[in-house]
Amino acid sequence: MSSERQAPEASTPEMTSAPVTGQVHDAVTGNWVDTRAPAATRPYLRLSRADRPIGTWLLLIPCWWAVLLGASVNGAFGLRDVWLMVGCALGAWLMRGAGCTWNDITDRDFDASVARTRSRPIPSGQVSVKQAGVWMAVQALVAFAILLSFGPLAIGLGVASLALVAIYPFAKRFTWWPQVFLGLAFNWGALLAYAATTGRIDRVAGFLYLCGIAWTLFYDTIYAHQDKEDDALIGVKSTARLFGSDTARWLKRFLVISVVLMAASIVEAVAPQENILRLVVALIAPWAFGWHLVWQMAKLDTENPDRCMMLFRANRDTGLLAALFLAASLFL
Repeated sequence: MSSERQAPEASTPEMTSAPVTGQVHDAVTGNWVDTRAPAATRPYLRLSRADRPIGTWLLLIPCWWAVLLGASVNGAFGLRDVWLMVGCALGAWLMRGAGCTWNDITDRDFDASVARTRSRPIPSGQVSVKQAGVWMAVQALVAFAILLSFGPLAIGLGVASLALVAIYPFAKRFTWWPQVFLGLAFNWGALLAYAATTGRIDRVAGFLYLCGIAWTLFYDTIYAHQDKEDDALIGVKSTARLFGSDTARWLKRFLVISVVLMAASIVEAVAPQENILRLVVALIAPWAFGWHLVWQMAKLDTENPDRCMMLFRANRDTGLLAALFLAASLFL
């Protein structure tokens, strides 16, 4: 990308559609960043997507799945598991923020050319690239401090994840499948959290990781349909553009793959304990998860950006439904 450049003091209509308040176009209406956060912090919180929390949820939920399944493998859910879930929540917020800041730095020229993203802090002139870089480093360092309590294997996995985070923003420039790279990065926490819980990586973690990648392909293809026209104009690739009118058929495939892999992970984790009731309740997780995805398919309209955003955000509930039944099974 080009070297650092300062945004103009007065952006032209072609460069930004940000309102005077600086609110980002697709932020949640009435969010706390735009209504209650100190004014000086708002551009940085917007860089971290604190005004759009769905991404944090989607990064966090596979971590919670992994802690719950790891606790099942260990045979008990204890205080350390509580800390791991809290630590994963804090880490997800911080690393999602750092990753989004990096994404906005690398995509600043693309973002200025896309209607939905022109209002982001860098293209709209709320922060400079240098300020964004410092903010990214602060978030990553605080997240690393939390990671130090997770154990050696988890620390190593956390450091390794930085390569995926660094590569992802460039994926849409060289592949029609950037959502795969997002899935690899966004679900790495499942491996990390499982390693922190059990001290190892095995088939439970592997199946869960692959499940998360398939789920990411499902929800981020829906998300990408919002920008497909602008993406075509500026040459950005995505599965939404690749699949086109065949999107529904591909989404059904990702749905089935994610449900089967989640079930496989649960069987690997719970079946050896010979607790039939626990296994049955745990297996409700992929069933509920799958039906929520089916509901999304029934509501899908890839030509309606507002509908695509609504369905994308609905995936928080999809993932939490699975987490609910995994948690319930631990107490049987």
